[in-house]
Amino acid sequence: MLQNVVIADGRGHYGAGMELQHRQAAVNGVRLHYVEAGAGPLVVLLHGFPEFWWSWRLQIPALVEAGYHVVAPDQRGYAESEKPRNWRAYGIETLAADVAALIRDELGEKHAFVVGHDWGATVAWMVATLHPEVVEKLAILNVPHPDTLQRTLRSSREQLSRSRYMFYFQLPWLPEHLLGWTTRRALERVYGDARPGAFSTDDLDRYVAALKGADGFRGPINWYRAALRTPVRRARALYRPIPAEVLVIWGEQDRFLMASMAEPPRELVPNVRVERLPEASHWVQHDEPERVNALLIGFFAGAN
Repeated sequence: MLQNVVIADGRGHYGAGMELQHRQAAVNGVRLHYVEAGAGPLVVLLHGFPEFWWSWRLQIPALVEAGYHVVAPDQRGYAESEKPRNWRAYGIETLAADVAALIRDELGEKHAFVVGHDWGATVAWMVATLHPEVVEKLAILNVPHPDTLQRTLRSSREQLSRSRYMFYFQLPWLPEHLLGWTTRRALERVYGDARPGAFSTDDLDRYVAALKGADGFRGPINWYRAALRTPVRRARALYRPIPAEVLVIWGEQDRFLMASMAEPPRELVPNVRVERLPEASHWVQHDEPERVNALLIGFFAGAN
């Protein structure tokens, strides 16, 4: 389906009439919805919780204008993509395999620039770890390397407190039902630390529509269930050095994740640059789209 939409490009302009192609892909045993626009080298944008492809509305026009073919999927369990009911369908190896298959099998590309925010960044870390051949360069927004997060959760009471909602999400059925009953209020709380105006009423309307009650939240919450039910020893056994060049962009006003975790372990991420945005929140690409867009485009082009 071809659909005309209006999405901001992050520089005060709007892409009225920009043609986003909405497509469905059967990859890795699941059906994924994704949008794409532009032509050129492939950029894959991976959203986090509790968003969907609309998370990248401020990046897509800028990247297309810079000469890239941009693809932003709804990851499994979200929005218009398939939503397996069992939490076991959301293990990190499976989520990473979804992205690798999307790049190779659906889009027919050997590799891509992979960008992730929040949970999408965790998936991006693992795509670069488990499927390094498909990642030309890796950009991470406000999520630590999984090894860093695991070590910090074991050693820092502050981070453990910030992450306590993850343990609440382990309860059966209750979290998705409560969030489904209070979706708008829940989203307003989640985005409460973003800069004023970062999320418009229209944005919230889109997120509410994408999350549609308990069924809308079950998949996203199952990501947390799968993560915490995977033994740490098994997860750490997956980690190996990432050969790709990596850019980490970190909004330092993140209320969910400590800024000290921005630096990844050098033995696992030897070729990394960290850019800190002191005034941005966890929702860094919404708070400072111009800066994020410039950093991504410069990074892809090889600029320092």
